[in-house]
Amino acid sequence: QDKGTKMTEFWLISAPGEKTCQQTWEKLHAATTRHNNLSTNSKFNIPDLKVGTLDVLVGLSDELAKLDAFVESVVKKVAQYMADVLEDSKDKVQENLLANGGKVLTDVLQKWQAKHEFSSSSLDAVPFLFKGVNQIDNDLKARASAYNNLKGNLQNLERKNAGSLLTRSLADIVKKEDFVLDSEYLVTLLVIVPKGNYNDWVKQYETLAEMVVPRSSNVLFEDQDSYLCNVTLFRKAVDDFKHKAREYKFMVRDFQYNEEEMKADKEEMNRLSTDKKKQFGPLVRWLKVNFSEAFIAWIHVKALRVFVESVLRYGLPVNFQAMLLQPNKKTMKKLREVLYDLYKHLDSSAAAIIDAPMDIPGLNLSQQEYYPYVYYKIDCNLLEFK
Repeated sequence: QDKGTKMTEFWLISAPGEKTCQQTWEKLHAATTRHNNLSTNSKFNIPDLKVGTLDVLVGLSDELAKLDAFVESVVKKVAQYMADVLEDSKDKVQENLLANGGKVLTDVLQKWQAKHEFSSSSLDAVPFLFKGVNQIDNDLKARASAYNNLKGNLQNLERKNAGSLLTRSLADIVKKEDFVLDSEYLVTLLVIVPKGNYNDWVKQYETLAEMVVPRSSNVLFEDQDSYLCNVTLFRKAVDDFKHKAREYKFMVRDFQYNEEEMKADKEEMNRLSTDKKKQFGPLVRWLKVNFSEAFIAWIHVKALRVFVESVLRYGLPVNFQAMLLQPNKKTMKKLREVLYDLYKHLDSSAAAIIDAPMDIPGLNLSQQEYYPYVYYKIDCNLLEFK
């Protein structure tokens, strides 16, 4: 298949059964394949659901529209969070967004089978679908919040260990022997010396203030721009030294050597990093399973909508064929025209409004265009890559 022309968009439509529903299907199939393949088609089998009164169906139609929007939002949230968690390339994400035991979404749709719980009654399915998806939504919030917290703390620590010598953590750079510790009179300072000024430092540091210990400065570390040097002097000369150093662009960094603190930082970093690795696998597995659940629920909602809408439009007894079309990108406009020609007889008012999307009383269509046949779009492109 040429990926370029294959759409991730599907049109789920229904038309009344003619002499038989098979005939309706054959007619559509012939019409869309007559002018080179306008779409890839498959039957979409919806079980015969028990139909209540018309009032109930109209109410259900509204409820399903809301449910559809909610379930779609959850499907997209789970997909998008999968992309966030994988932090990786886009292709990795698509191969994890599968449904129904590891099938790609287009296959799931084209070979769709309703779960047996739906075969008994259309009305019972709605709360059941809502409950399951609502649970996924709540669980996702809790899991994402815990994992994001961990990730955020780890990033903050990593940021502390990167960055310029003025701000970054020095825990993995300085050692005990770089300092004079526990002396009543002497103290060791850390100074950041720009590379261009290093010769000045070597010449000047012993004379920047009185009471600097001669030859007490070493380079402990360097990054692209600067050296980190130590220098030991008498405590009472510190202020004077800092002041003078600034004139030469030598920056004295506020730093107390504290072994316990540095050890704690390192351990925290290891702990967070181990935790994140531990949580990653189970989280991705949870996302895969629940993406599948939410996606399947979403398609069931679409099926229920097609059923309810078809009964409201085409009347009783229940007699319609639901069909799934995967349009070819280049010929979508042509496909619309073919469908219109095929079904315009269903609706006397359709001719007048085919070009003007508008509200039709009693039909909740403000959200989408109106066609003489029942029509719902399913877009399987669930990720917005930033």
